[in-house]
Amino acid sequence: MTEYADWFNRRHLHGEIGLGPPAEFEDGFYRQQTGATKDEALVPSLR
Repeated sequence: MTEYADWFNRRHLHGEIGLGPPAEFEDGFYRQQTGATKDEALVPSLR
């Protein structure tokens, strides 16, 4: 069972997310979220 989970998450190419493995897509998603938070911290609040 763990071999299948590893294959599905790390090596399987998923068509709905641009023919990439789900783990790679998830890593990119969280990198974007982290970058947005850092950029937002640089913008002064108007409140």
